[in-house]
Formats: sequence, C-alpha cells, structure tokens
Amino acid sequence: MHIDATNLQYSALNDAVRQSGERAVEIDGCIGQRYLGAGMADKDIRVHGTPGNALGAYLSGGSITVEGNAQEATGDTMNGGTIEVHGRAGDATGYAMRGGKIFIEGDVGYRCGIHMKAYRDHRPAIVIGGRAGSFLGEYQAGGTIIVLGEGEGPIVGNFCGTGMHGGEILLRCDKLEAALPAQVKAERIEGPGAEAEALVREWCTRFGRDAAPYLHAAYYRLTPNTENPYRQMYTAN
Repeated sequence: MHIDATNLQYSALNDAVRQSGERAVEIDGCIGQRYLGAGMADKDIRVHGTPGNALGAYLSGGSITVEGNAQEATGDTMNGGTIEVHGRAGDATGYAMRGGKIFIEGDVGYRCGIHMKAYRDHRPAIVIGGRAGSFLGEYQAGGTIIVLGEGEGPIVGNFCGTGMHGGEILLRCDKLEAALPAQVKAERIEGPGAEAEALVREWCTRFGRDAAPYLHAAYYRLTPNTENPYRQMYTAN
C-alpha cells in the first residue's frame, strides 16, 4: 500500500497506516510527521522523506526503513523489530530501548542509547555508521551500541558512558580522543568481537558496504568499571 503524506497531519497519517490491511506500507512525501509506527508489531513500513520525533516508539515487531534522515527519539522505548535509517538520526535515538535493533547509516545526535536495558533474551542493539554526539550510552544498563566512525571528527562527544552500569559500547577507532568517565573501562580489541560481529555484518549488508574494513579493524570496548561504579546513583551508607 502507498500513502502520500503530503499535507497530511501526523494523526491522519498514522491512522492511515494503522487502518491499512496490508503488511507492507510505503509512505511518500513525509515531512516531519511524528509517531510513525508507534506501538506497531505487524507491519513493514518504508518512509521516503524525513519522519518526525518518536519514529517507531514502543515498536514491538515488524520493520521501519527510512530513505532519508530521522529526527529525535527514534526507537523510543522499543521492544522489538528493526529500524533502518539511510541517513542521520537526531538526539536520543534508542532512548530506553528494551529490545530490537536500530541501524543508522550516518551520524546520531546527543544521548543516543541512554537508559538502554536488557532482559533475559531481549538484548537491544544500535549500530551507527558515522559518529555520535555527547552522552552516548548515558546510564546504559544493557544491550550493545556500536559506532563505526565513518566521517570526520571525534567518533564520540563528551561524557560517553556516564552512569553506565551494564551492556557494552564498541567504538571503531585507533585511539580514544574523548575523555571517559571514571566508571567506564576501555579495552582495545582487534575486530568487534564474536557477538558484535553479526551486528556489524548486518549493518554492512543493509547499507551495501564491504564488511572487511569494519571487521578487521581496531575497536575500543567500553564496559562498566565494577571497581569504580557511578556512586551518585546510590544512597551512601
């Protein structure tokens, strides 16, 4: 099913998507309409244009593909499914993710992956082809964030992993240019590691890249430093 989003208010566009009896929905002319695919589990949506905030919020299955950039809070509190953005994504991408996967071809803004968490076999993942702004993985409690570092400038901004107490962040770079908080431990490894390799390969397949430069490269693996936890999160004895 094709929907022309030109001049459609966001609620009318969302109603049209929900009421479609077809699994595959293609949206043309999207200009900032928000909440697309929110709470859905059974559709495959392809968006041409720039969707607004909270694309795929609470997504529980299916897929959303964006042929363009996405705005803030993409994948907010999503539980499952996949989101694929052929461009850049704004701030708070993957906010409080609890499952599913987000693949971004380009950069992301500030506070990507904050409050990510994992539960049993639900392990959320974000793979970023470009670079990330400050506060990447803030208060991360689980899941995996991978930054592949395409483009110019530092691979991450300031305060990466602040308050991190679970999960992992993988940065493809030869050296860390930004200072890390004391509660984050950095380990240099060759290649992304066995578990993350499948995610990197999937990103390469989705965006038509040769996997070799991404698999045979140096990474820094960031994990919580159990010897120096983020004490501001806890009540003092």
